[in-house]
Amino acid sequence: MVYEKTSTDPSIWSLQQAYQEIRNRTSVSDFLLLGFSEHPEQQPLLFGIFLATYLLTVLGNLLIILAIGSDRHLHTPMYFFLANLSFIDTCCSCTIVPKVLVNMQTQHHTISHTGCLVQMYFFMTLSLMDNFLLAVMAYDRYVAICLPLHYTTVMCPQRCLSLVIASWLFSHLLAFSLSFLMSQFSFCVSHSIPHFFCDLLPLLKLTCSDTHIFQIMMFAEAALSGVVPLTCILVSYAHIMSTVLRAPSAGGKHKVFSTCGSHLTVVTLFYGTIFLVYFQPSSSYSADTGMVASVVYTMVTPMLNPFIYSLRNRDMKGALWRLFSWGRFCTP
Repeated sequence: MVYEKTSTDPSIWSLQQAYQEIRNRTSVSDFLLLGFSEHPEQQPLLFGIFLATYLLTVLGNLLIILAIGSDRHLHTPMYFFLANLSFIDTCCSCTIVPKVLVNMQTQHHTISHTGCLVQMYFFMTLSLMDNFLLAVMAYDRYVAICLPLHYTTVMCPQRCLSLVIASWLFSHLLAFSLSFLMSQFSFCVSHSIPHFFCDLLPLLKLTCSDTHIFQIMMFAEAALSGVVPLTCILVSYAHIMSTVLRAPSAGGKHKVFSTCGSHLTVVTLFYGTIFLVYFQPSSSYSADTGMVASVVYTMVTPMLNPFIYSLRNRDMKGALWRLFSWGRFCTP
């Protein structure tokens, strides 16, 4: 009787509501990743596909790194950047896919609040690094094709290393700023993320804090880390196309197109999915579209990159062949 009287008292009821709201805001310890859980009958098939994709990604990118490291003919700026790209793709896949596979296998879809923020931070860092590195690779091709006499001077080992280090620093700085702001938000609506990993926009839709400043900062960083590198890529390839079209040799044109075609294919896959997901207001974000596009740039693109760069590249195919021949020779 005492409990019923207390619970129906308006003043006590308002205090209970306030307490419940505070508890909801401050007691977030886990998130629930709902991606692919709505179709349990498809999960065995998806598990097999994602596992095969993950193994191919790790194996293919590690082979690219080993081939470049073991062949002195590939110790050039272009392959130095390619080895870094393969390393980033491997790390990005390892940040996302193992957790997805574990969730599917155990049907335990929770992730801690800290683990979610850490996953988001590393994913953003590696995606930004991928972004900057694609721009650096386009600049490298521009110097090699349009300024061949100055190539060894402009793309010296010290400058190549500086470009990679600067890309890492900018990526960590931009990712940390957004991750830190996200860690200050309160999540009082729901703890269920309609995605298969902790991505920025799905988390942003769950918060009940004021996100106006965060969204301004997010779009400013997107312009800095997305539009600027993409502009660099487009300008570089515009100069390359102009130079190639003026070249009299058909063989030279074919060699340039075969070299740059691989990079352009990767750029198209990467930016196509990135713009589809991130360059839109959070209010119009679609979970289904976001998940499909995210599967492409977190699983499919890293898996395809080794094939794209090796199948059309005679030097890379030769290095891989020598690597396999050396492995067979060393096997007792």
